[in-house]
Amino acid sequence: MNTLLRYAAIAGLCGLITPARAAEPVDTKGTLTIQSQGSFFIGGTVQHADGLSGLTTGPDVTRAGDVTTGQMYVQYQIPVSPQHVPVVMIHGGGLSGQGYETTPDGRMGWNEYFLRAGRPVYVVDQAGRGRSGFDGSLYNATKLGTKAAADQPPVQIIGHEYAYTWFRIGPKFGTPYPDTQFPVDAIDAFYKMWIPDLNAALPAQDPSYSDLAALAQKAGGAVLMGHSESFMFPERSALLNPAAVKGIISLESGYACATSFTEQERATLAKIPMLIVFADHHADAPEPFGSRWTTSMGQCRDFAASIQKAGGDVTFMHLPEMGIHGNTHMFMLDKNNLQIADLLLGWIDSHVEHPAK
Repeated sequence: MNTLLRYAAIAGLCGLITPARAAEPVDTKGTLTIQSQGSFFIGGTVQHADGLSGLTTGPDVTRAGDVTTGQMYVQYQIPVSPQHVPVVMIHGGGLSGQGYETTPDGRMGWNEYFLRAGRPVYVVDQAGRGRSGFDGSLYNATKLGTKAAADQPPVQIIGHEYAYTWFRIGPKFGTPYPDTQFPVDAIDAFYKMWIPDLNAALPAQDPSYSDLAALAQKAGGAVLMGHSESFMFPERSALLNPAAVKGIISLESGYACATSFTEQERATLAKIPMLIVFADHHADAPEPFGSRWTTSMGQCRDFAASIQKAGGDVTFMHLPEMGIHGNTHMFMLDKNNLQIADLLLGWIDSHVEHPAK
């Protein structure tokens, strides 16, 4: 089924009455030419850190003075003569922005594909993760006994076995689904992508929300795309700066759609085009994952309906209902990742850049 026909199917599933726009062809073989690239940090809060010493050997653990925490690392690439809205890619739990780069088996990732499609691309590491760093003084205080061990924030670490079944590569560890789109021959490279997740050390109001809102502003307006743990980050960021968020893409989550929003917040979100995408093998995933995924998708359908009721332009894609089977939780790494990218690009074209009146 080609992209345009898929969008017609989506319109029928979601009750949309606006025609779909197929994604423009993307040259994946020609020379990649860009106008500029680089990196920077955005956001962050300055706070004072007391000097923590007391180890029997070695230097002080934390040097006294002001430190900045909650900042976000941003890597960007701008195509020559960009004609499209920039796209910000936000990774999920236990991962970094590298998840949008080269796939475990060496294929083109979404950051390059979107760039070749003429989109300025911003790939971030969530605040408290990867190159964005984290507030180490919280852990040093426990090390030195100035805070109780029970008060130390936990560090989430995701094991191979958990990721394999939770992300629906297969029904049990080492056994993939027969139609899986995941490159299982490169599974060891996938496991190397995982890093400790320090989100529990962040404030209740995740600084990534304000960092992303500021990034969208800096980019001159952007589509924010969140995945898994960051599923609802675009929505939260849009509430802080709705004018800068031109579109929202939320790629499946196991919990975020249960989040409640006020009537006013839903009205604000309804002014921004929104796309929600879920993949395959929810019901046949092993428990407790199967129930969690099916419940989550139902909650997200309800959330989409509530935004539509508030007057919003919301598209809900469930890939198996569109004839696309075998996708895992890791859309951007699957063997058909560029096919899924075309769906996202087509949606941006038809709902963000050229919305039907």
